[in-house]
Formats: sequence, C-alpha cells, structure tokens
Amino acid sequence: MDDYSPLELLHHIAGLIDDAADNALPDKAQQALQLCDALAKRLDARQLVELNYFRANAWSVLRHAKHRDESKVWEWDQSEILHEIFWLRSAVRSTEFGAHEPFRQCQILVNTGNILSHIGRPIEAFEYWNRAIGLMPNFAMALGNLGHGLETYAKYLYDPGHQVVILKEACNFLKAAAAPGAVLDSYDYQRIIESMLGRAESIQSHVDFTSLENISLYEHSLGRSEVERNYRAWALGNGLFLSSLNDLGAYPIAAHDVLHLPDMVRPISEPPHFIGFFNQLKQEYVSARFLCWQGITESEANKEHYSDKDVILLNTLDYPVYSVCVEQVKVAYRMAYSLFDKIAFFINEYWSLGMRESSINFQSVWFECGSNGKPKEPKVLRACFQARQNLPLRGLYWLSKDFVEDAKDNISLGETMEPDAYKLRSIRNHLEHKYLKVHDDLWNDTDCPDNTLFRDKLAFHLSMQELNEKTIRILKMARAGLTYLSLAVHREEGIRRSQVQDKITVPMVLPRWEHF
Repeated sequence: MDDYSPLELLHHIAGLIDDAADNALPDKAQQALQLCDALAKRLDARQLVELNYFRANAWSVLRHAKHRDESKVWEWDQSEILHEIFWLRSAVRSTEFGAHEPFRQCQILVNTGNILSHIGRPIEAFEYWNRAIGLMPNFAMALGNLGHGLETYAKYLYDPGHQVVILKEACNFLKAAAAPGAVLDSYDYQRIIESMLGRAESIQSHVDFTSLENISLYEHSLGRSEVERNYRAWALGNGLFLSSLNDLGAYPIAAHDVLHLPDMVRPISEPPHFIGFFNQLKQEYVSARFLCWQGITESEANKEHYSDKDVILLNTLDYPVYSVCVEQVKVAYRMAYSLFDKIAFFINEYWSLGMRESSINFQSVWFECGSNGKPKEPKVLRACFQARQNLPLRGLYWLSKDFVEDAKDNISLGETMEPDAYKLRSIRNHLEHKYLKVHDDLWNDTDCPDNTLFRDKLAFHLSMQELNEKTIRILKMARAGLTYLSLAVHREEGIRRSQVQDKITVPMVLPRWEHF
C-alpha cells in the first residue's frame, strides 16, 4: 500500500467492491473491507466519507450473498445490516459530507434510505430519500425508492383513507422516476424504468383514487391564533405530527395527532388498558413536542420570562445560558427519551414476554433472560421474535440499535448502528442525574483547553443550537417509535385473528375523550 497514493487506493477498493457486487463475490468484499481498515488512518475527513461509503457497499455485498438463502431475509439479527447502516451514517454525519458532489451525496443518501426501509424503518428512510431529492430533484433512484417505500408503508397502515392518499403519492413518485430527464446511476436503465412504471400501473389497477378528487392536502386550518398556527407549522415542517400524512410533507391536512392503536381483539374481561397506556405515551410525546417548540421559539426571540426575574446566578465566564426556555427544551429531551423504555414495557405486556419490571428497557426487551431476570450474555434474540414477519416490529427492534443501554458501556461497532449513540445517551444521563451546561451558540468548548481556569470538567457541554437539534432529533425518533408500535400491533392483530376465526367476538367502541 505504501507504493500508492490514497486516491489510487480508494479507486482500487471501489473496483474491488464493484466486481464483488456485479459477480456476487463475498470473499472479494471481505478483501475490500480489510483494505479499508488499513487505509482509514491515511485519509483526511473528506476522503473518509468516500471510504465509509465503500465500506457500506462491501457490507451490502455480504448481505446480499447471505440473502441468496431466502430463509435468511427475515432474520432479525444481521450484523451485515448493522455495519452497513453504521458506515452509511458515518458518511452522512461527517462535516465533509457536503463537500462531495451532489451525485455522490445522493447515492449515499439513497442507499441509507433503502436499507432503513428494508429493516422496517420507512419513516427515517423518507428523510434520506427526500434529502437526495432536495439535492437533485430528478435523481431517479431517490424518486423510485421513495415511491416504493411509500407503497410498502401504506400496506401496513390501518387507516384506509390514509392508505389511498399515500398510495397516490407513491404512484406519482414512481412515474417521476421513469420520466424523461430522470437521472439514473445504473447502466440497467430500461429495466429500472419498466420496473417503476410497472409498480405505478399495479397501484392504479388496484386502488380507486376517485375518493381523492375533492380532497385537498392544503385547505385545512392550522388554528385560530397566530401562536397556534406558528406552532403547528413548526411541527409540520419538522415532521412531528402523529399522522402518517405528515410523512408526505408539511401539508396542513396532517396537522392532527390521529395515530392510535388499531382495532384489537382482547378477552372480554380485560379492561382497555393497552389503549390507556398508548393514550399516555401519546400525550407525553405531544407535550414534549410543545415544550420543545416553546423553549426554542422564546429563546430565539430573547424573551425574558417573569419566572427568571430576580433569579441571581453567577457568570462562570464560559458563556453559559440560563432561562426557563432552556429548561423547557431539556425537559422535552428527557420526556421524549423516556418514551422508549415505556414502549419496551408495552411490548413486554402485549407480547406476554414475562420480564421483570426492573430489567425492562428498550435495549433489553428483545433478548432472552436468565434466571436473574436479566438478558443472557451473550445476548440471544427471543424465540418469539426470530424471523417473525412483522415488519414494523422488526423496525422497532432495529430502532433500539440506535441506542446504548448504559453510557458506561464500551461503545463499539457491532453493538450500535448509530455513530452518535454515546452522545445521545450521555446527554440524557447528564440531564437526569448529573450536570449539563448549555452555552451561547458563539461559544465552542474546543476553544477552551482542559487545563484552563474556565474549563468546567464536571459538566457535559452543549451549545443551545446543538441542544435544540438533538431534542428535535429525539422527538423524531420517538414519533417513529410510536408509529411503529401502533403498526406492529396492527400487524399482530391480523396474525392473531387468522388464528381465532372460529371464536365469537363482540364489538366495543370507545368514545373520544373530550376536554372539558
């Protein structure tokens, strides 16, 4: 390797992976990965984006080789997927990602969306595909995969009205991918175009779109007051409403939190406690969302709240920020993060896993437990989840891979597929148990060496902007988690109904809870 420049080696690795993909040669992909590891230390940040993209492609080759055995496709625990997503995200999260040409950025974004959709996480996939379309509006693979992803998403929804709207959009994107002027990154143009048009024609032949003729996505009120309209517009723009229609974009029709549990068949003696549980999860989420918006909006407006008057605080000379607005955003982060462990409690009860309450969290609920009630080491996926064909439930499992169970854990590739997992967990732990210091956006903690007088070593440091961004990100993850939970129950109810068709069921309709 010493005889070649980094660029020459990158070109060589790319050729190896292309050959491995074209000819289904997993051994050659493994060879490419070894070269990637050896080359990584010699590259700058911009070149590492390219290298991490190649790493992900090599892992994709290994995944496809494994999936030649069709029985492996539905396996939940696949290290190839975890590595593929980790390296794609590492490329996208790099500060040098935007330095690459739009075509390469689109390739990376589309691949990230594709693999997330494959594992049951379409909501996050939509964001990546839309980012690619934002860079290149005629990028065919982004348009086509978004259309196909929306089609799959619609099939898992319990609301037929939402299904029709989303399938209509899916059809439009599929047609756009095959339209003249669409940019394709594959040599097999004709086959791809025929596939896209075939999917669109199939949707049109099976779905009656006449019901949408008098429905507008735009002509819906966002509220009577300017404050309410601003709040709802912000939530729509960030994709934070609990409505599948918000996944199509910031359409006013989606400005309602309509997501709930689907129809469920339960023992007649059982109270509607799952519905009550989901009600509470939903209310905590929408309250966290509002607190986040309020905190961000009022802090950006530099409004002084009366609760902050006459509160004497000392200036530690490292540009700290203190206000009730900051605390509102912090509370929103904590509330949203706490929802994941509560989702785990729901999973434990609904799927009758029998875990001890003290051992339940979003990372542990998926694994077999020992006599002490804790997951076995090494971890073994529960038999009831192995190869279970419930895509939204599998999406929840893979969502848990974006977290780490304990901030003290040795975060290493193979345990998480989120490069930022340690930081997300550390923020939560410092908010709950320790000390998180928020600074003015002009302050940069890297400008303050560890040996200076004003370096606060007890605190976890964040700028106000980063706190806001991380909180919105956790809210998006929580929204996805609640959506996948509802859709997983819908899928499970379908499976269970097919098993009890000879039983008598009595319908029970619960009224809406109304504010008085």
